[in-house]
Amino acid sequence: MAKLKTALARTSALVALGMGLAACDGAADRSDAPAVDRASFTEELVAEGLSYPWDISFLPGGDILVTERDGALRIIRDGVLQQDGITGVPESYFAGQGGLLEVEITPDFPTSNEVILTYSSGNADQNHTAVFKARLEGDALVDGETIFRSSPDRDTDAHYGGRLAFLPDGTMLLTLGDAFAYREQAQLYTNHLGTVVRMTTDGTPPADNPFFDEGGNAAFVYSYGHRNVQGIAFDTLRGIIWEHEHGPQGGDELNQLSPGENYGWPIVTAGRDYNGARITPFEDHEEQGFTAPIWGWTPSIAPAGLAVYDGNLFADWTGDLFVAALAGTAIHHLDLDASGTVTAENRLFLEGRPRIRQVAAGPDGALWVLTDGAEGKLVRLVPGE
Repeated sequence: MAKLKTALARTSALVALGMGLAACDGAADRSDAPAVDRASFTEELVAEGLSYPWDISFLPGGDILVTERDGALRIIRDGVLQQDGITGVPESYFAGQGGLLEVEITPDFPTSNEVILTYSSGNADQNHTAVFKARLEGDALVDGETIFRSSPDRDTDAHYGGRLAFLPDGTMLLTLGDAFAYREQAQLYTNHLGTVVRMTTDGTPPADNPFFDEGGNAAFVYSYGHRNVQGIAFDTLRGIIWEHEHGPQGGDELNQLSPGENYGWPIVTAGRDYNGARITPFEDHEEQGFTAPIWGWTPSIAPAGLAVYDGNLFADWTGDLFVAALAGTAIHHLDLDASGTVTAENRLFLEGRPRIRQVAAGPDGALWVLTDGAEGKLVRLVPGE
């Protein structure tokens, strides 16, 4: 941690303090979009009593894997949540925003049975985001190994990122946060703080990564200048990688990811610091040489999950984005045109207005939703009658 703090001191001059609130480069800032009439969809409860659920993954036979942030991997079999968790799960550091996070199956799961997990590992003084791979056999993960650990270690329990997305070439993107206290490090692609990294399912960096030739940490980095990315998805219709990230007080962003690009955090942001101070005097990403967001939310909605809808139950939603919102207690629906431009935004509210942790387009065409909290639920949305 001493090395990290020394590097922080060298780069702190990058960020200026002041008063005021920056705009989002002309991208619309919307946290009060119109609400969708609840009659347009029906809410079906699939499972409840989940402990801080974070992610779901659909298995080919119809079963569903669910992660609970306090360390359990659960399975829903034949529509019933099994009481006993999957064994062989790595021990995670459950504190603050950390714990067991994402679960994905590999593209070749029908033959390999391989499952990928992300989790925070370590202790209060030294922890990191890690990636774990194992085979699923019955109710057990076997031959598991941690294939990636973010670097450097951190001494905070916030902003882990932890979302995964597979690309058509079989490589995967992993989102990583800035550890909250070390935001200036997001401007250095020689570490993993505030980056999106790309790797194979063996945990090695592909040779066509933008900074591969520099070796070390940089070899993994796909993009940088991020705060805390908790939504990422590949849009097969348009060939776009969508990413959203938490701003501080305001300044949540939706971005289109491109390799090697710098997205500006914390030199440019539309958000205030938590003490009310302005984080930076700079308002325009492109003017400062950074890649600008295409959409934003001020006040913050705390975007926590992202899906591109590719089902056929909701014909009008095909190709649109759905964003899970914690502070917004809603699912934000972004209507996209063929080029990926946001043309409209509205909100779907579940009964009771819970915090939404994740949203996913299921193989059945339904929209699947995880609510956040000690008594979380898995809900399935289908068209209303």
